[in-house]
Amino acid sequence: MDIVALVERIGEQPTAALFGLVTGVVFGVAAQRSRFCLRAAVVEFARGMMQDKVAVWLLTFSTAVVWVQGAQMLGLIDVTEARMMAVPGSWSGAVIGGLMFGAGMVLARGCSGRLLVLAATGNLRSVVSGLIFAVVAQMSLTGWLAPLRDWLAGLWITAGGRNMNLLTAMHLPDGSGLVIGLATALLALELSRRNRIGASRLVFASGVGFAAAVGWALTYALSQVAFEPVQIESLTFTGPSANTLMFFLDRTSILEFDIGLVPGVVIGSFAAAWWGGELKFQGFEGPTPMRNAMVGAALMGFGGMLAGGCAIGNGVSGGSIFAGTAWLALFCMWIGGMAMDVALGGRGQPAHI
Repeated sequence: MDIVALVERIGEQPTAALFGLVTGVVFGVAAQRSRFCLRAAVVEFARGMMQDKVAVWLLTFSTAVVWVQGAQMLGLIDVTEARMMAVPGSWSGAVIGGLMFGAGMVLARGCSGRLLVLAATGNLRSVVSGLIFAVVAQMSLTGWLAPLRDWLAGLWITAGGRNMNLLTAMHLPDGSGLVIGLATALLALELSRRNRIGASRLVFASGVGFAAAVGWALTYALSQVAFEPVQIESLTFTGPSANTLMFFLDRTSILEFDIGLVPGVVIGSFAAAWWGGELKFQGFEGPTPMRNAMVGAALMGFGGMLAGGCAIGNGVSGGSIFAGTAWLALFCMWIGGMAMDVALGGRGQPAHI
C-alpha cells in the first residue's frame, strides 16, 4: 500500500478514518464469528470452568501480543510514542475504572465491543446499552462527569510523565514479549483441543487479535508520512464510541481513526452475521434485565473512560504493547466481573450471550 499516494489523494484525516474503517471491519467479522467476549470468559472462569470462552479470549490476547511484539522486533512498528504510552497512566483509574467496567459488563451481558457487534446483528438490547455507554463515556470525557473522572485518575499516576512498559520495568530481555505471547497461545490451543473448538472459530478468534495489530501498524505508518501529528493507536471502544456519537451530533467534528473504527465494526459484524444467517431482532425479556443492562452500560461508560480504555482497548490493544496501566485495568476487569457474577449468585445470563 502506497500510503503517501493515498494521503495525497484523499488527505490525512480521511486516510486515518479509512484505516479505522479497515481495522473495524476486520474486528467486526472476526469477533462476530468467534463469539469473542471478555464478559463471557470472565463468567465462565468465575463459575469454575476453563472451556471455549476462556480459550477464545486467551487465543485472541496471545495473537495480538505475538503479532505486535513480532512486528516491533522486525522494526515494522514502534509504539513507544503511542497515545497510551506517551502520556502518564493512572494506576488509580485502572483499579477503580477496571472494577467498574468489569461489574458493568456482567450486568450489561457484554463488554462494549461485544455490545457493538451484537447491535449490528439486530440485538436491540445492545443498541440501547451501547447508546447509554456512549453517552456516559462522553459525559466522562468532557461533560458533567469529567471533573470526577479527573480527580479519581489523578489520585495515583505513573512516574516519569509516561505510562509504564512492563517489560522494561522488569528488565526483561528483548523478545520476552513474543515469548509470553507464544506461551499463552500454546495454553489457548491446549484448552481449545480439550474443548473441541473447530478450526474456523480458532481462525476468527486469532483474527480479533490480528485486528489490534492492524490498527497499530496502520496508524504508525500514517504517523510516519503525515504532516500533522497522528495518534498511534488501535482498537478501543470507549473514546471512539463517544467521539463517533459527537461526530454525528456536531458538524464541526473532524474525521479521525476513531470515526472510522465504530462504523467499520458495524459493517463487519453485520456482514458476518448476514453471511452466517444469524441476523435477527432481539429485545429485553423483562424489567430486571433491562435495568441491569442500563446500569451496566453506565458503569462501563464511566469505568472505561477512567481506566483509559475498555476490555478491548486495555485487554487486547494495551496488553499487546505491555502498557502497565492496561494490564492492571484488565486484571481489575476480571476481578470486578467475577465479583458481580458471584453477587448475582451465578444466576446471570449464560456466558455465550
